[in-house]
Amino acid sequence: MAIHIPRIIKKSSTSLDVPKGHFAVYVGEKQKKRFVIPISFLSEALFQDLLSQAEEEFGFDHPMGGVTIPCSEDIFIGITSQFRI
Repeated sequence: MAIHIPRIIKKSSTSLDVPKGHFAVYVGEKQKKRFVIPISFLSEALFQDLLSQAEEEFGFDHPMGGVTIPCSEDIFIGITSQFRI
């Protein structure tokens, strides 16, 4: 059984460059890291759960300039590595 790793672009800068078909999210509990991920993740039930948790914790005010997901980087990568893109 092969493990599928989706194309996630981890960026440490706050550059506004986001490729077509992708969007930026900030992941982390204390220190946030920026990831650029495919829009196709929006259709995944697990990702929708993460967005619901983000809404509960942060509302729609995202001070980082993008969606903030309140989980550890390891959990985020573990969940998104299961998605087919």
